[in-house]
Amino acid sequence: MENRDLLADLGERSGDIALQCSETAGYLSELNRRIQGDSAHLAKLQANMETLAASQNESVAAAQELSLTARRAGRIIADGHDVIGLSLGEVAALVEHVTGLEGHLRQFLTVIEAAGDISEELGAIARQTRMLGVNAAIEAARGGAATQGFAVVADEIRRLAGQAGESAASAGDKLTQLDRDARHLIGGVEANIVRGRGAGAHIDRLRLGMAEIASLVTQFGERSGAIVACTDAADGDVNALRHGLAAFSRSASDSAARVDSAREQLEGLEGMANAMLNTAAHGPQKTRNSRYIALAEDGAEEVGALIEQALQKGEISPSQLFDTDYRAIEGSAPTQYLNGFTNFADGMLRPVLDRRTSEDNAIVGCCLLDMNGYLPTHISARCQPQRPGAPDWNMENARNRQIFMDSQTRRALQEEGDFFLYTYRQDLGEGRYRALRSVFVPLMFSGRRWGLYEVGYLI
Repeated sequence: MENRDLLADLGERSGDIALQCSETAGYLSELNRRIQGDSAHLAKLQANMETLAASQNESVAAAQELSLTARRAGRIIADGHDVIGLSLGEVAALVEHVTGLEGHLRQFLTVIEAAGDISEELGAIARQTRMLGVNAAIEAARGGAATQGFAVVADEIRRLAGQAGESAASAGDKLTQLDRDARHLIGGVEANIVRGRGAGAHIDRLRLGMAEIASLVTQFGERSGAIVACTDAADGDVNALRHGLAAFSRSASDSAARVDSAREQLEGLEGMANAMLNTAAHGPQKTRNSRYIALAEDGAEEVGALIEQALQKGEISPSQLFDTDYRAIEGSAPTQYLNGFTNFADGMLRPVLDRRTSEDNAIVGCCLLDMNGYLPTHISARCQPQRPGAPDWNMENARNRQIFMDSQTRRALQEEGDFFLYTYRQDLGEGRYRALRSVFVPLMFSGRRWGLYEVGYLI
């Protein structure tokens, strides 16, 4: 009796150890998942850092080229400033010279006006002389032969007076034309003078602009030098950060490998503890697991009888029962599947699973799964319609029609026995797990193993 108690106590302690190993392995799995996720983010960050480093190198080269360009521009401005100043001075002197032409032209116009007055006076004298010649000719005609010599002189005077009049008229016309041309020229010179004065103002502004450009180039050179210094410093920081990220990435990968190794060791320890728990559960002693083992065996018998009866009546066929052509339901997340047995399981077996689950408050749920871990149905609380875009909620509340395969389920499917008692981690989504004890009872039909009937409970 004492040995039985010791064996029962050993089995319970093994179950507790397996449960703790399962919980710890769950934490390590979640930690490893997070490390892997961080590593993926770190890889992206490293890729971004490489891009940043390349951009930084381009910035350094651009800043150096900018500084070189600033120095070249400074030299060009310095060399060209004196030349531009001399050119602007010559242009200003030319404008001043053009402006000075106005006075000379106006003096010339005054001379032309005076010559015009003289020409007019010569014309008046020619006209008076012509009248004098006419009068002399008349008087000579009256005097007869005695005044013939005077008549000849009078004719010559008239001829000279006519020539003088014609010359004065011709000179007057030419002076008039010269006066018009001179006035037109003066008008053009005055317009050019106005333009010249405007050009002088522009030249002054140009000088100021050139001075400002020279000042800006100087400032640009100073700023570009500061930019080069900053980019050089930033380049060193980027390189240091890149090396730091690479070292951190190697450390994260090493940590992930260590965590995964620790998880595998814990799962091995969990397997050994579960083997001891299962061995103790098969002993003659009664433990706190005995009730749930009995409930699982009764439930498996009832479900098996319903399926056998349906096979005999032709309500389902063996091909439907053992159908492994799982058809994914479009849009489901996590993925759900249909097969030839799904509708029968929902209609005929789900009510049994609901009733069997309600037999004890510690029972989390009863279900059945085939040799591939496919759950054609579940209790009603775990068969809710999936919510679009909520895979974590669906993982906990829409567990039917999914495929689950963990190490303990795989062991129960592969090993021989009347039942199996194990602890395992139930994935609830969002990185949440729940450590359960489960009794697995094999389901056989026509001498062929279909899968398992499972009762999961909390102790």
